[in-house]
Amino acid sequence: MQLFFFSIDHPECICSQSSPLLLFVLFFSPQPSVLIVSYKENSKSASQFGPYKQAEWRPDSSMIAVSTANGYILFFEIPSARDKYLYEPMYPKGSPHVKGTPHYKEEQCAPSLNLEMKKVLDLQASITSLQSMLEDLLVATADGFLHLIHWDGMINGRKAINLHTVPFSVDLQSSRAGSFLGFEGVHIRDMEYCATLDGFAVVFNDGRVGFITPMSSRFTAEQLHGVWAQDVTDGTCVAVNNKYRLMAFGCANGSVQVYTIDVTTGAMQFSHKLELTPKQYPDIWNKTGPVKLIRWSPDSCVVMVTWECGGLSLWSVFGAQLICTLGGDFAYRSDGTKKDPLKISSMSWGSEGYHLWVIDGNCSQNTRPERDAKNESQQFGILQFQFIKSALTVNPCMSNQEQVLLQGEDRLYLNCGDATQAQSPRNTSGHPEHKLTRERGPFPEGSLDSQGLSTLLGHRHWHVVQIHSTYLESNWPIRFSAIDKLGQNVAVVGKFGFAHYSLLTKKWKLFGNITQEQNMMVTGGLAWWNDFIVLACYNLNDHQEELRIYLRTSNLDNAFAHIARVPADTLLLSVFRDIVILFRGDCSICLYSIERKENKPNLNPTASIQILQEVSMSRYIPHPFLVVSVTLTSVRTETGISLKMPQQACEAESIMLNLAGQLIMLQRDRSGPQIREKDNNPNQRKHLPFCAPVVLAQSVENVWTTCRVNKQKRHLLEALWLSCGGAGMKVWLPLFPRDHRKPHSFLSRRIMLPFHINIYPLAVLFEDALVLGAVNDTVLYDCLYTQSSAREHLEVLFPFSIVERTSQIYLHHILRQLLVRNLGEQALLLAHSCATLPYFPHVLELMLHEVLEEEATSREPIPDPLLPTVAKFITEFPLFLQTVVHCARKTEYALWNYLFAAVGNPKDLFEECLMAQDLDTAASYLIILQNMEVPAVSRQHATLLFNTALEQGKWDLCRHMIRFLKAIGSGETETPPATPTPQEPSSSSGFEFFRHRSISLSQSAENLHNKFNLTKTLSMPSGPSGKRWSKDSDCAENMYIDMMLWRHARRLLEEIKLKDLGCFAAQLGFELIGWLCKERARAARVEDFVLALKKLHKDFLWPFPVIPASSLNSPFKNGKYRTAMGEQLLKSQSADTFLNVEVEAGVPSAPRSRSWLGAMGPAPREMDTASSHGPHMQDAFLSPLLSKGDECSIGSATDLTETSSMVDGDWTMVDENFSSLSLTQSELEHISLELASKGPHKSQVQLRYLLHIFMEAGCLDWCVVIGLILRESSVISQVFSIMQSSDIDGDLCRNIKTGLHAVDKWASTDCPGYKPFLNIIKPQIQKLSEIAEEQVQPEAFQPVNPSKVVEQANPRAEETRTSSSHCTNPQSDAGSSSTARHEEDKSRAEEEESFLEGGYDCIVS
Repeated sequence: MQLFFFSIDHPECICSQSSPLLLFVLFFSPQPSVLIVSYKENSKSASQFGPYKQAEWRPDSSMIAVSTANGYILFFEIPSARDKYLYEPMYPKGSPHVKGTPHYKEEQCAPSLNLEMKKVLDLQASITSLQSMLEDLLVATADGFLHLIHWDGMINGRKAINLHTVPFSVDLQSSRAGSFLGFEGVHIRDMEYCATLDGFAVVFNDGRVGFITPMSSRFTAEQLHGVWAQDVTDGTCVAVNNKYRLMAFGCANGSVQVYTIDVTTGAMQFSHKLELTPKQYPDIWNKTGPVKLIRWSPDSCVVMVTWECGGLSLWSVFGAQLICTLGGDFAYRSDGTKKDPLKISSMSWGSEGYHLWVIDGNCSQNTRPERDAKNESQQFGILQFQFIKSALTVNPCMSNQEQVLLQGEDRLYLNCGDATQAQSPRNTSGHPEHKLTRERGPFPEGSLDSQGLSTLLGHRHWHVVQIHSTYLESNWPIRFSAIDKLGQNVAVVGKFGFAHYSLLTKKWKLFGNITQEQNMMVTGGLAWWNDFIVLACYNLNDHQEELRIYLRTSNLDNAFAHIARVPADTLLLSVFRDIVILFRGDCSICLYSIERKENKPNLNPTASIQILQEVSMSRYIPHPFLVVSVTLTSVRTETGISLKMPQQACEAESIMLNLAGQLIMLQRDRSGPQIREKDNNPNQRKHLPFCAPVVLAQSVENVWTTCRVNKQKRHLLEALWLSCGGAGMKVWLPLFPRDHRKPHSFLSRRIMLPFHINIYPLAVLFEDALVLGAVNDTVLYDCLYTQSSAREHLEVLFPFSIVERTSQIYLHHILRQLLVRNLGEQALLLAHSCATLPYFPHVLELMLHEVLEEEATSREPIPDPLLPTVAKFITEFPLFLQTVVHCARKTEYALWNYLFAAVGNPKDLFEECLMAQDLDTAASYLIILQNMEVPAVSRQHATLLFNTALEQGKWDLCRHMIRFLKAIGSGETETPPATPTPQEPSSSSGFEFFRHRSISLSQSAENLHNKFNLTKTLSMPSGPSGKRWSKDSDCAENMYIDMMLWRHARRLLEEIKLKDLGCFAAQLGFELIGWLCKERARAARVEDFVLALKKLHKDFLWPFPVIPASSLNSPFKNGKYRTAMGEQLLKSQSADTFLNVEVEAGVPSAPRSRSWLGAMGPAPREMDTASSHGPHMQDAFLSPLLSKGDECSIGSATDLTETSSMVDGDWTMVDENFSSLSLTQSELEHISLELASKGPHKSQVQLRYLLHIFMEAGCLDWCVVIGLILRESSVISQVFSIMQSSDIDGDLCRNIKTGLHAVDKWASTDCPGYKPFLNIIKPQIQKLSEIAEEQVQPEAFQPVNPSKVVEQANPRAEETRTSSSHCTNPQSDAGSSSTARHEEDKSRAEEEESFLEGGYDCIVS
């Protein structure tokens, strides 16, 4: 029977509550939570006794003692009405739930109970505390007496002990003449009995606290002795933890002081403090007030604390804060009203620690006496909080250490790596009062063989498994749970039997025979071993303790189980490799070997176990209940042995025993001769005796270890990880000699390193150097109810709780601890083994940052600073430069001098970055330099970086450097925030930047010969570069940047890197046309046509043309091109990809109106009709046909969609005409060869764009080179036409003529594929020679015509009008200064501004 009450900490109790006139005792059953019985005092008795204050169960649950305000104790009996039940479950007919199953009534029906008052005892003094102790009831009264009352009351009467006669001292070793209380009015305010310490923790009314121990079995004043806690003077309440032997004293300052008893002296020893810090909760004292109540959970793993002013907090056993509701308790609602915190007048834990029953103090104070009893429960505000806890709180087996597993009363929460299974809803209940929390428990996330790190850390939600309802009906609640190493199967244990579930198949497996299930009670937990479930249970039929093994894949039935009897009851069970370890009730440890046996093919495999060894621990363990966990590990101290015999690394070496927070280690005794015998039986080693136990650590909550072996990460896998509550974590790390050298004699084999983490650890990922945990956050539940109706909606009282998964890196803590202890060599070994982790750079950065913050902000001088050591350590890694600068940029400026005094001068570090070609890191150092150095130094280093970024094509960095240089020039003290463009084109992707421009060549035949006086439609470049030449265009900073950009452009042209030049202009918005006009006779002049042609072929991946073997008989040979195909294509005016330009000198080339690289899509195709009306020269028509991709590229150079309507239409025309074509094999071969000699589509787009740029700038020699590589006679014809009809520099004509002759000569010897095309343009070359010969006079003596002036002034005018981009330090031509030329060009541009207005048209599209 489980009945609940709220004023004392016992799992089976009632609740009592008083009002001025009515006295009630309310009974509740746990499942379902229903009212069973209430008792109401009549008015006469109520006035005599006064209100009920406190109640206590008799240990056998047959009686209840209730204290009243007027000093009475009422004893109630609870007779049970046999076979009478208030509620019974109803099942449909034919349901498999048989009412004849054992314990059916007790488990599934709410019992009918009565309350009868048997005795009234008047103590004639106000009762302050009531405590049950075995067969006696201990009562403390306000007159300073301690009464010992037998439960049956009348037999032995009672004993009264005056506290003034009990001696108190600091410890039990002091003389018996201890100090007595010595003054009147001192009495016990609160007390609680601790069975494992055999005494009472007491709080006196003056705030002092102590511990009273009976010195013998006789409970008399002479046999009692008390010890003080000297530091506590403001105690308010007390609660004891039997499992860990702790006493928690609440104080008036809002903290909880936790003490234990020193076993050697008997003194009260301070353990730790539960205290909210102002850092987390400012003004905490005014918010909480004194501690009101403290309650330990039934499994003794957590403690709940509440304060007078309201609020709840949950702490782990050694002081790690798990929950605090103050975050939502003192918040303001959306309507501006302040939420009243939940004030608790009484609380008690329910069964298994899944529920906390609470009486709301606010509600109980507002109870109206005129209401009748049936509504009393609501007026009292009885609330029930629900919890989930870590599975290792109750079942600390090693198979559970591989996963994070939380268990609730009817469900499991997992962090399984299967991402498809892990998409579970956030861990909040559908009801706000379902408050989910986490309790203590280690779950090392060890074996990640089947799941990756990303799935374990990829999301913050849980995978929730609901326990099968059929199993829960008779076995609620869940007591144990276990998950296998792969995280694919879970097993759960309720009151009887067990069940298991597959996460892959989503199916449960229950006992087919319910009698077998109900006859088995699991006592010591369960664990997975491969496909088997190992559990320790008690057989109710045979009254026998057993160890059972069930196969997962077979039916759940005892017929398929291996059952072994064990002599004593099992309290704990764990599995290490193929060994089962049991801790039994007689304080002995038993080791069994487990072995899989394969049966016949049609039978399931079975497992057998045999005992290996027994170890008695009764000398060291005072009570078996104190053992928290026991596990077998491969941890040992003799690292030298592991080097000689590595095969022993995974053997069972030692037993780890957690005894009430003390971690005790028992190692194998290898001092005998067995260690040197190589031929002994492998099982013989397991029989080695164990040495005497050694205490490794105190205040230990959880232990993680693994049985896996990894030679690369031996430090992490052979370490022992401990969770120590509020003190953080500890790691017992092995120390290995480097390169297998002989270890130093002074160097210990292992070292214990403490470190703090910000989360509560639930698992350790060994290889990944991560801790997994959970975060519980309580937020305000902002309901829509008004203040008046809030009483009817009790859920507004509950904190709304959210539990999310989280993780934390711990490696930097360990490295730092090793460096502090001058173990830098070990730190290096450990760090190098983890250098491949994706967050290793972050580890180094965290370590540097934490040490810097501590030392640089210290008020006291540090005698031995750690920062230089950490800096030297980080230099051992290639990420040193990035680590330092990232740390600096995340640290305030005031600490930079201290940092760089340790790591080095930032100027030197900047230069190291440049030498290592790490430009992004160098840019970060530039920001450091800008703040620490004068502007001249920043400008010098920025120029270096800018030039390097230009050379490497880091365009994004170039744009930021231009901003940076301008910021220095404008006198800004801080660099403006980076404004990255939304879409940064990469340098490898060609000229995509030009999609933002719409450039068309609208040239009429009349203005074509006006020496490049073209109508330009150039849109401004978008992005940051577009704003460069604004009102401060004439500032020195812009000129300085321009010079650097010009120098870089000149270098690219001189090295014939046209592709890089195009990217450079596109990415930085460089005004290429204007600059080329200026450089036409200098850098933009082609010196070697053959070299330029070869370089373009290479840069643009353009294949050299070849001549087919059958070309001697080709109809295309020698310019004879009047074939049927040629005529039909010309007649149909099928759009070829290029300008159909006529080469007759008198007929100007046809204008082409086209959107060159516009984002407008393909422009309408305006076919020039000159080709059909003018005279035809067939040998000028040699264009590849039938290439759909090419057609597309001509329609719009950057439109990479190859399915435009224009193209499809053209293909239709070609197809119509193709029906009448009869092509010979040689013709087809020639056409296919032409197609094959085309380069990539993107290269063609880029070449055509460059052709347009050079044509606009008047760099006709480059136009000829590009026309040659494209092999388009129309381009050559257009160039020659311009040269013939315009005033062209004679040097340019002669240069083109010389270059073409050189190309012809080169083609004759090295590249005959160019010969057919050169033959086609031979007439134009001859006319060019004539033009060159006509221009005899030097250009200097020719009269200057207006168009010439326009052409020369255009570039600068263009630059002053249009927005351009960012720049660098160009060199001037021989003998003239760049700055002088720049100023001259600028002045000329200003002088001719009005003149240019008519001749220059700039259109922003």
